[in-house]
Amino acid sequence: MRELAERVLALTGSKSRIVECPLPVDDPKVRQPDIARARATLGWEPRVPLDEGLRRTIAYFRELVAR
Repeated sequence: MRELAERVLALTGSKSRIVECPLPVDDPKVRQPDIARARATLGWEPRVPLDEGLRRTIAYFRELVAR
C-alpha cells in the first residue's frame, strides 16, 4: 500500500505526506490478489500498466473536480 501511495504522490506532484496507522486486529498480514477467476470466468486480462492506469484515473478526477 505504501508503494502505491508513493506512486500516486509522485504522479500527482502532491506534497501530502503518508500517514501510517496501526492495522486493525483482524487485518490480513499478507495480501496476494489473484485474477485467475476473472481470467477463467470473464476471459479478462489487464491491458493497462499500473502507472498508465493511475495517470488516467488522476486525469479523470482532476477533470471531475474542475467542473
